[in-house]
Amino acid sequence: MNRIHPIFRHLTFYVLLAIVAGILVGHYKPELGVKSEVLGKGFIEAIKLFIGPIIFLTIVTGIASMGNLKRVGRIGLKSLVYFEIVTTLALVIGIGVALILKPGEIDRTGLAIQSAEKYVKKAEHGFNWGSFLKENTTLQILLLAIFCGILLTFLPSREKILGFFHKASHVVFTALKYLMYFAPIGAFGGMAFAVGKFGLASIVPLAKLMGCLYITMALFIFLVLGGIMRYFKLSIMDFLSTIKEEILIVLGTSSSETAMPGLMQKLEKMGCAKPVVGLVVPTGYSFNLDGTSIYLSMAVIFIAQLYSIPLSFQELAVLIGILMMTSKGAAGVTGSGFVVLASTLASLHTIPLEGLAFLLGVDKFMSEARAITNLIGNGVATLVIAKSENSFHPEQEG
Repeated sequence: MNRIHPIFRHLTFYVLLAIVAGILVGHYKPELGVKSEVLGKGFIEAIKLFIGPIIFLTIVTGIASMGNLKRVGRIGLKSLVYFEIVTTLALVIGIGVALILKPGEIDRTGLAIQSAEKYVKKAEHGFNWGSFLKENTTLQILLLAIFCGILLTFLPSREKILGFFHKASHVVFTALKYLMYFAPIGAFGGMAFAVGKFGLASIVPLAKLMGCLYITMALFIFLVLGGIMRYFKLSIMDFLSTIKEEILIVLGTSSSETAMPGLMQKLEKMGCAKPVVGLVVPTGYSFNLDGTSIYLSMAVIFIAQLYSIPLSFQELAVLIGILMMTSKGAAGVTGSGFVVLASTLASLHTIPLEGLAFLLGVDKFMSEARAITNLIGNGVATLVIAKSENSFHPEQEG
């Protein structure tokens, strides 16, 4: 009689409940919804406090635990090659779907146009990689951790120092475990703010673009990533079921960073070796942005269609080439996605930068799809690299 139903024991249930509540509050009490932004932002900021220590500790312990710098280099190179191939495929798919479905050929009446001036100004001189590295603390920590991990392999007291790092890692992940109990509050705040500020009706004029984006990302996840998983004798559905809590957290907060620590823990429980997880996941968050790649390519085509600007095969090839490089800079910096998009448009010299204004009003509703696809893509990459390195042992699960 006193038994609690299993569903009430899972964080997933409460996050999903919070998302639904956020939508209702944002729709019926928009002022309260907008004020709820502080809850979503507060949770994201709290999670971000853990990102640096987790990246540093996992990469340092991962490299030092391997003790074989050749293997570290092999995994790193293999990861970068995989990232480039898959993100390029994502770019091509995004362009292809946009050209076929033509989301930009719609009635422009009622489009929520906002000023894109601040993004245009940032992109006037093109994308600056030096500035990106300076502002992207995640990438800075990543590079520092790799340096420290390599240095640690040469120290005579390596085992003692490594033991300290392992204990520190346990403390950080334990603290994170308790913080995640507040995930429903963060998801509620993020969703209530989005609906309260923009309203459900505001997305109607650009529903076709969003529909194309969501359909494309779903196809990419199940066909492309699913196909890669099948090749390595893994199941995309089993993986998605394992990380369902992380997916819902990203859905509510619109940030894949909030789910990174949880993703790393789940991958280890699935059987991926800790050193591989520690190397591939943080690196992927800067270089393996499948969802962002799809979004950027579709957005460029969308804006071109809005202005009825035909793009030749040569221009499309140039577009893919530019995005292959600049899409790697669309992580870690707030608003960087728009800066990269503006830089790409500026490089093409054929599409007006002012077209960015059409996307600002509904970007919040597309960011969830980008973040979720990025999350899943990095998880799949880690599983694939672990399997190819014979560092995947499902019997360790649990």
